[in-house]
Amino acid sequence: MQQALLDHLRKITEEEQRILDGVAEVDKDLYTSGKDFTVDSAKMLSEGKLIAVRTHTRFVHFPSHRHNFIEVLYVCQGQLTNIIGGKEVVLRQGELLFLNQFTRHEILPAGEEDIAINFMILPEFFDVAYTMAGNNNVLADFLVNVLRQDDERGEYLHFKVAEVLQIQNLLENMIYSLVTGKGDQNRINQTTMGLIFLYLLESVQYAEMRLPNQYENMISMTTLDYIEQQYRTATLTELCEQLHLPMHVLSKMIRKNTGFNFKELLQRKRLSKAAELMCETDLPISDVIAAVGYENGSYFHRVFKERYNMTPRAFRVANKKSEKVRL
Repeated sequence: MQQALLDHLRKITEEEQRILDGVAEVDKDLYTSGKDFTVDSAKMLSEGKLIAVRTHTRFVHFPSHRHNFIEVLYVCQGQLTNIIGGKEVVLRQGELLFLNQFTRHEILPAGEEDIAINFMILPEFFDVAYTMAGNNNVLADFLVNVLRQDDERGEYLHFKVAEVLQIQNLLENMIYSLVTGKGDQNRINQTTMGLIFLYLLESVQYAEMRLPNQYENMISMTTLDYIEQQYRTATLTELCEQLHLPMHVLSKMIRKNTGFNFKELLQRKRLSKAAELMCETDLPISDVIAAVGYENGSYFHRVFKERYNMTPRAFRVANKKSEKVRL
C-alpha cells in the first residue's frame, strides 16, 4: 500500500484519542440507537450510499456486536483478532474477512500499528459483482447467498490472499476512492468489487468458512450432478475450471465427501448407464460403449467384468432373461 495512504489511515481519530485519554469503552452511541449493540447502517452510511469505509477503532476491546449490513474487514498492516462463535479468527496483513449480516462477533484490542479497514456494505452493492461472475457459477452463487442471508448463524468467509497482488491493488484503489470521496464513485467501486470478487473465486483454495461442511456438500452435489449430466465427456479438468478450484483441492473434497475419487465416480456412472442400455435396448455393444463415453473397447470390457463379474454379452443375456437389472 502507498505510504501516503497508509500514513493517512494511521492517524489517531477523535474516538481513539478519547480512548487514549482514559475512556475505557467504545461509545456505542456512535454506532447504534438501540439497546442491543447492532451497528446500524443508518448511522454508518450516508443516505443513498451502498458502501462506506472507516478505519477500525484501535486501543480498545470492541465488544460483542452485530450489524445490519455486510461488513468486510481488511488489514492494511499488522493484524486483527476477531472472536466469532467462540472461535478466534486472526486476520493478518493483506487478508479479508467477509461477515454476513447479523453475524455476532467481538474484536480484541488492536495496537497503534495494527491498521484495519471496515467496509460497510449493503447487500445490493454486490449485484454488479454477481453479474460479472456470470451465470451457472455455483461458487459465486454460494458466496452471494451466504452474504445475502440475514440471520444470526455466524457465517463468515476468511480469504488469506495477501500474496494475490491483483486483489491487493484493487483493494487499495477502492480504499483510496472511498477515503478521498472524490466524485460519485459508486459504479466504479461496484465494478472494482466485481473484479475483486472474480479474483477471490480464483483464490477459493485460500478461504476458510464458518460452515465448511455446507460448502463441501455443495461442491460434492455439484460434482455428482455434473457427472450425471455430462458423463459422456466429463473431465476433472473441466470441472475444476467451472468451480475455480485447483485439481488437488477438488480431488480431496470429492474423496472426503463421497468416498470415491472423480475417476471412480465417473466410471461407476458410465458402467451403470451401459448396463441400462444393454438391457433396455438392442444396440450393439460397440455402440453402447461409444454412447457412454468410452473409446477403448478392450478397456471397457475389462472394467465392466471387474464391476459385474461377467462379460457385457453375458450380462445382457442374463438380465434380459430375468428382466432384472443389477446396477
